[in-house]
Order: sequence, then C-alpha cells, then structure tokens
Amino acid sequence: MSKIIDGIKISKEIKAEIRKKISIATKKGFRSPSLKIVLVGGHGPSKIYVNAKLKACESVGIDAELISLSDNILQEELTELIKKLNKDNDVDGFIVQLPLPENISIQKVIENIDSSKDVDGFTNDNIGSITSKNKKLLPATGLGVMTLIKRYSIDVESKKCVVIGSSRNVGGAIAQMLVQREDVTVTVCNSKTKDLKSITIDADLIISAVGIPNLVTEDMVKDGVSIIDVGISRVKDSSKRSGFKIVGDVDFDSIYKKANLITPVPGGVGPMTIVSLLQNTLKVYCEKFKI
Repeated sequence: MSKIIDGIKISKEIKAEIRKKISIATKKGFRSPSLKIVLVGGHGPSKIYVNAKLKACESVGIDAELISLSDNILQEELTELIKKLNKDNDVDGFIVQLPLPENISIQKVIENIDSSKDVDGFTNDNIGSITSKNKKLLPATGLGVMTLIKRYSIDVESKKCVVIGSSRNVGGAIAQMLVQREDVTVTVCNSKTKDLKSITIDADLIISAVGIPNLVTEDMVKDGVSIIDVGISRVKDSSKRSGFKIVGDVDFDSIYKKANLITPVPGGVGPMTIVSLLQNTLKVYCEKFKI
C-alpha cells in the first residue's frame, strides 16, 4: 500500500463529481456557475496559481474570468470593484488573489467582500462559521486538508494532532476544524515554539503550514506518524534547470520511511486547495438556485 497522500488523485475525483453536478444542472436549463478572479499586479507565483485555478474551472464547467489590475491601483478603486462584484447577481463567487501590493490593505479587502460570495472562505463570517453547526464557506486550504483526512480515512479519534502554524486563514483555521470533531486532541504551535521536537515527537498526525523549508526532520517524528505538509517554498538547487526546487515544511525524504501516510510537495495539499475553491463556488451556485 502506498504511503503517499495523493492530492492530485483526490482532486481529480472531486472534479469529476463537480463536473457531473454542473452538467446535470445545465441540462435542466440553469446557467453555468460563475467565478471571477481578481489579480492585482504581476506577482509571478500568483500568475501561476491563478492560471491553475482558471484551468481547473474550465475542466469542470465553471465560467471563470480573470480581472487583471495594475499594481498601483488605489485601495478605493479596488473597493469599488469588490462592491460591484458583490452586487452582480450573475457572479456566484469571486476571489482577490493574495498577496497584494504593499499599498493595499488585505484586511480592508476582506472586510468589503460579501461573505456569501467569498469562495476563498476568508471573511469573518465564514471563518467564524467553523465553530458553528451551520458551516458556511470554509477556508479553501483547510477544507482541502480535512477532505484528505476523510478520503484517506486517517484515524484521528482519540489521537494527538499537532498543527504547526497559527495563521488566521490556514493553520489557525485548520486547527479549529479539527477541534470541532471533538474526538481529537489538538496542539497548535508555530515557527517560534521552543523545543518543537518535544511536542511533535508524540504526535499521531502533524499538519505543518509555516512555509519554512524542511522545518520538520526525521528525529522530530515517531514511527507511524501521518503527515500533511501545507508549506511550500523555493530553495536553490543547481541540479535543476530553473536553479531551484519546490519543497515543503517537512523533510520528505528522511521522514518517508517512518511515516504511515505523507503528502508530497508539490502534489499534496496544493491541488486540494484549488478543488476546494471549486467546491465552494458550486456550493454558492447550488444554494442560489436551490439545486
């Protein structure tokens, strides 16, 4: 049995499910779901992520449109665009791709997004719903992680889970999602936690989301641990044509032999974040038309 938690495989399965639901809806006369992606500036990695999202939308039948804006756009101008998208009934959901230029306040952007169209799951209303029985649009990365746990039947009941990273939209949100299960003991750490090894060494499941290359090493984990690596970083590698390689927070090569299950980077959580965006868009669409 493979130890690899294959995010590409699971994302393809979910895309097929989404594609089928949209096909059924459009055959009944409903329009296709609509998603707008706002990209501010020419940040290289952001362009790559956005293109992947557009391609994923196309593959399932979601009408996605890219709105490209100059990196010197004023906060007020971006706010006006967001308010316009909020009011457009033909737009089911939209995202403002992060990161944003320094002159733009991320918090102000999030505060102006209508939570019912916030398919990234970043607004206070949506993140707050994690602790509610009435879950709304969950943060895409966290939803992707929880989907992997479910689809790979990772046993967390009465187990110890360590989440490394406490950011509002990722690590903190994932920790809250796990806590809501009420059957798992969750410890939240960060990159500045003292003697991190003393905490991770007893963990049955480690979820790392800090973006520090190879932070978690072989000596920090026990045999049979399950690992979900959310981190992604570029490190120099002269053997690669590009001069760098993509790695996660976890030293994959050394930990692989000890792990029960482990996500690769890339190919683990990344595809799941994108497919979760599609799931949230479909959720808005189906609730709007009561499909």
